[in-house]
Amino acid sequence: MKALVADAINEKGIENLKEVCDVVVDTSITPEELLETIGEYDAILIRSRTKLPAEVIEKADNLKIIARAGVGVDNVDVNAATKKGIMVVNAPESTSITVAEHTMGLILSTIRKIAIADKSTKAGKWEKKAFMGMELRNKTLGVIGMGRIGSQVVNRCKAFEMDAIAYDPYLPPEVAKNMGVELYEDIEDVLTRADIITIHVPLTPETEHSISTEQFKMMKDTALIFNCARGGVIDEDALYEALVNGEILGAGLDVYEKEPATNNKLFELDNIVCTPHIAASTKEAQRDAAIIVANEVITLFKGGMPKNIINMPRMNNSEFEETNDYLELCEKLGSFITQATSSPINKLEITYKGEINKLPSKDLFTRTILQGILNPVTETAVNAVNATTVAKARGISITEAVSDDSEGYDTLIKVAAKTKEGQMSAEGTYLHEAKIIKVNGYWVDVKPEGNMFIAKYKDIPGSIGAIGTKFGEENINIGIMQVGRDSTGGEAIMILTLDERPSKEAVKKIKDLDNVSDATCLKL
Repeated sequence: MKALVADAINEKGIENLKEVCDVVVDTSITPEELLETIGEYDAILIRSRTKLPAEVIEKADNLKIIARAGVGVDNVDVNAATKKGIMVVNAPESTSITVAEHTMGLILSTIRKIAIADKSTKAGKWEKKAFMGMELRNKTLGVIGMGRIGSQVVNRCKAFEMDAIAYDPYLPPEVAKNMGVELYEDIEDVLTRADIITIHVPLTPETEHSISTEQFKMMKDTALIFNCARGGVIDEDALYEALVNGEILGAGLDVYEKEPATNNKLFELDNIVCTPHIAASTKEAQRDAAIIVANEVITLFKGGMPKNIINMPRMNNSEFEETNDYLELCEKLGSFITQATSSPINKLEITYKGEINKLPSKDLFTRTILQGILNPVTETAVNAVNATTVAKARGISITEAVSDDSEGYDTLIKVAAKTKEGQMSAEGTYLHEAKIIKVNGYWVDVKPEGNMFIAKYKDIPGSIGAIGTKFGEENINIGIMQVGRDSTGGEAIMILTLDERPSKEAVKKIKDLDNVSDATCLKL
């Protein structure tokens, strides 16, 4: 076996790898050289410098595993790797402590004005009165996103004798209680109550600019806000105005809407502490990441199964051809369900109908459905191996069933999610492409792709027109419309594919219509 280390990783990981295979370290390899030589290797270990697009992966005829010594895999064409039968693994747990500690560093530096006091003192000044700070003790920490990193921040703030409250619509209350956190159903409750707010959510269409002008006006004028998660969750223009106008007291950022952030007006202000996306950059984190991914490669080379698989377990060509289409459908169904459900899922019922029951991979299908459900709402990647563990930690019980009745189709997969507010179900099949053919029992014919919109409404004249009019007023074009109903004048459902995502204000206007009971946006 032969492995290429294409980016600088900790030496300990390389030493471990050398025990089982030949290792070539070339941390300056060019894209052209990589394209020419990739076919020689069984494994490649990278960080963020090396890019693995489809044209490189296509040449990787011997490659069995791509190991990313870190969390993000934006520099890897995961779909191309999956089609080639190549595992993609990462090291999601390596940075949790490091990012949590950096968050604490920003909090302390801001609340005690350490950064500007340091600058002043080194300039030969002695401005003690200018740098009056505050204690963390008895302050309320508000956490937006209670995943691996958010929970670590809570642990550290508890040591400072802080109270902790949180907003995470996908975290069951009993799990939050065990963490010592008071969970709120509305983000507004956290924003208005918290003295210090820290963000730990992924960047999605739903979370992008979720902290903007309206949210800053809700906060205390003594509040501090911090983001070590993803740039774009905070609207930087709105943050600038809030800091300048005294709507909040201060902020700390490690991530930005545009990076590298070398020309940002926030840098002009003294009441914000800024760092250049270094929250995960510690010797320990980089060491751990190198060891973790090296061990993943070693496990595979010794015939075992790595645990941090981003795509799916390795399959031979015939197995891949049999399952790949259904895996795509499973991921789409999961993503559709989680975005269409407004409160935490506590029970998941999955039914496999028809020909799919002849395949040996139903466990993998279930795990892929969970990936689709969890990835839009968690801060770190959920994969085929850890999906059931993450679901259990979030209090989701899972029931699987099989049926011969596929209602005229070769195969149907039904996913029903139960929450405290009710149930949402979707059924899909694969007919040359993934299709959703039932939603909440109503027959539809939907391609789960792009900007989508779902509305539940009363099936009376004028209801559909009223919804369409609202989109017309927003200058948003409807590409495809599907409707289903149980009976004339009863409840009906509408699923639209839109040319662009509507604003939150537009969705609210539709939800406020007399005959509409619910409405939500999805991005697939």
